[in-house]
Amino acid sequence: MECTVSWTGATGARSGMGFVAETGSGHVIAMDGAPDEARPENGGRNLAARPMETVLAGTGGCTAYDVVLILKRGRHDVRGCSVKLTSERAAEDPKVFTKIHMQFTVTGRAIPPAAVERAIAMSHDKYCSASIMLGKTAAITTGFVIVEA
Repeated sequence: MECTVSWTGATGARSGMGFVAETGSGHVIAMDGAPDEARPENGGRNLAARPMETVLAGTGGCTAYDVVLILKRGRHDVRGCSVKLTSERAAEDPKVFTKIHMQFTVTGRAIPPAAVERAIAMSHDKYCSASIMLGKTAAITTGFVIVEA
């Protein structure tokens, strides 16, 4: 797996802190920093997601993928899945994630709560590389609701 990240503000009077990542699979992700009122030269222009937001989003995508796949393999009638991630970060550099809560909403027909609980646990204990990595610095908690469709 590879990725190339390039600074988009290498030229111009107001260069900013924008970056574009091109993944090995040929996709592009834009990232930017928050504006810094005290030191504008260090701040972004708020034109895209923050890099740490993309880490959180990637983790959500990784675990949601697992949950859907595990439920489908179990022949459950899953029709939707979303996960809302909320987090806290350390106050000092490096500002790693210290707490992450993942709240899943699984939509389908007659999906047993035990199957969803098992799918989430399997993702977090065995399959989701991103959440397992982040679990080295962050306390990760989960919850879920099932919506009948």
